[in-house]
Amino acid sequence: MYETLHGRDIIVVGQQPWDTEIGSNCKNIALEFSKNNRVLYVNSPLDRITLYRNKGEVKTKRRIDIIKGEADGLIEIQENLWNFYPDCMVESINWIPNTSIFNLLNLLNNKKLAKSIAKAISRLQFKDFILFNDNEMFKGYYLNDLLKPKTSIYYSRDYMIAVDYWKKHGETLEPRLIAKNSLCVANSTFLADYCAKFNPNSFYVGQGCELEIFFPNEQNVVAGDLLNLKKPIIGYVGALQSIRLDKDILEHIASSKPEWTIVLVGPEDEIFKSSNLHKYPNVVFTGMKPVNTLPDYINAFDVCINPQLINLVTIGNYPRKIDEYLAVGKPVVATATKAMETFSEFVYLADKKEDYVTLIEKALRENSFNLQSERRSFALEHTWENSVGAIYSAIKTVEQE
Repeated sequence: MYETLHGRDIIVVGQQPWDTEIGSNCKNIALEFSKNNRVLYVNSPLDRITLYRNKGEVKTKRRIDIIKGEADGLIEIQENLWNFYPDCMVESINWIPNTSIFNLLNLLNNKKLAKSIAKAISRLQFKDFILFNDNEMFKGYYLNDLLKPKTSIYYSRDYMIAVDYWKKHGETLEPRLIAKNSLCVANSTFLADYCAKFNPNSFYVGQGCELEIFFPNEQNVVAGDLLNLKKPIIGYVGALQSIRLDKDILEHIASSKPEWTIVLVGPEDEIFKSSNLHKYPNVVFTGMKPVNTLPDYINAFDVCINPQLINLVTIGNYPRKIDEYLAVGKPVVATATKAMETFSEFVYLADKKEDYVTLIEKALRENSFNLQSERRSFALEHTWENSVGAIYSAIKTVEQE
């Protein structure tokens, strides 16, 4: 059992504002924090290029009103949880080629943000607070120095410096930021090992997932548009992005086993749209489907796959779709990566494309009711309560040193 934390004040800063439309680890963590602690969730401040590009959007107008003092930026979401819109605008500086000059100007941005956050701290009377930085290596770089939290945490959930925007200055700045935090927590073993290179107080805390809709219902509903497809059905659910998925693996399965049906559920990027996969009669593209129907598609699969490319963008990512597959009880074949080591007892791991056919055949042979139950039980462990519990344990370990 993990420990809990009670009665603390916690400030959460990161890249994603509370009003983001997409799923957010940071928001889920803040909600879990707020069950027993007071939490201030700080939106990323408005920057000048966003103002220029999105001036007419409702979200931008709201931020401008707050900056002008025409609206209150401190909003109570629920008991113990406040969302804060900073009453400042920061400059867009990532175009600057020299990292030293960039970070000098970045200090000015951080001072603006810290001054704004300090107003909310004063209004809420936060004391001895914990500062939780969700992968914000630039706008959060100096906040430890300026706000002086009792404990500071850097949360690594993606290998951000593999992305061009973050790479240019992040390769230099992120290791320094990791080093100057009290502790670092990461949602994959790859990222925990990466953080540990710069800070010995680095911990793997797993990943929370919202799996309720993926646990099978009594009817075990199958998507209607898959009912008449030839079995076995080998399926993938998720965005079909060429930077993340290996088309060669999919082509190898389709060409090696024409008697199998490969179903790909999700939106395609341009490279997938023009790929040879569309020429195979046993490959079915369904397009994007509503989230609440995805369990019905997974129910139709005999084996689920994650034919991931191995590159810097993917190698450290926690694969949420694996939990979704396992929550339905399905056998899974996936590319072996560092992050997949966590799943090795419940997933068939392939080192090369040829392994996929062999392992899918093995998965079809070995599938059983007992294995389905074990997969579901394992997936059920990956809750936000457990992940945040691991963060609490890490905090207590470091604060007691």
